[in-house]
Amino acid sequence: MKLQVIHRTIYAYSKPVSLCHNVAHLSARATAQQTPLHRELEVQPSPRSFATFTDFFGNAAHFFSVEESHQQLSVTAAQTVEVTPHSTVDPGVSPPWEEARTSSSKSLEVHPFTLASTYIKPFAEIAAYALVSFRPGRRMLDAALELTRRIHEEFEYDPNATTISTPVQEVLERRRGVCQDFAHLEISCLRSLGLAARYVSGYLRTLPPPGEPRLVGADATHAWVSVYCPSLGWVDLDPTNNLIPSEGHVLLAHGRDFDDVTPIKGVILGGGEHSVAVSVDVCPVP
Repeated sequence: MKLQVIHRTIYAYSKPVSLCHNVAHLSARATAQQTPLHRELEVQPSPRSFATFTDFFGNAAHFFSVEESHQQLSVTAAQTVEVTPHSTVDPGVSPPWEEARTSSSKSLEVHPFTLASTYIKPFAEIAAYALVSFRPGRRMLDAALELTRRIHEEFEYDPNATTISTPVQEVLERRRGVCQDFAHLEISCLRSLGLAARYVSGYLRTLPPPGEPRLVGADATHAWVSVYCPSLGWVDLDPTNNLIPSEGHVLLAHGRDFDDVTPIKGVILGGGEHSVAVSVDVCPVP
């Protein structure tokens, strides 16, 4: 199946901006399950400088700078991605989670995803929450799937409850948030036990297939989790919707947390107060 993704972001400023430098993670990553076919990134006003590069985590990223005075910045990313169903994952072949922890600590590629990062600060309460699922000797993926289900059932999706800077401790206490919060929460749980987990940014198919429920988080950027499991590699989990992502998910980038894969971030000179409007459409290509 081919999906077309259009992601529009408009920044409006109360005062002129004389200069801005930005880095964007808005291009789908090539994986075994998806192939980017075409992409365009339009910036208005036109940038003075523009460059595409690969970041530390292997994600496609774009740098651009606008050096003319403006009170509105518009960024539109349009791309077509071919997606295929993911392979079925058998939890029964995963090792006990304690073995996965030992394996993660020995791998130079995996170990960085066991450590604290900007938005992930493991703490005692989050470890206690995780240990309800990670009982001694339990298979790694069985425990991770149960943790994913618990977050889905015990936390309420509420787009007005948090901001991106809301700490995981507050999300755990209030039991509400959005997909970014739930991803950070599950990653914190896993890392608190010494397990490796990545933050994944991307999109959800806007319209589900006939007869299937509409997933939470469509029409916006989405976030989920990728956990490392020896013998299986990295396995994606979506705690917002309690499922293993498949062809309805389009992966943009992965990193330690949201800070590594922010869709657009940068610095500006001037601007005063500002507002941001974001719209996302993900639809099958006829």
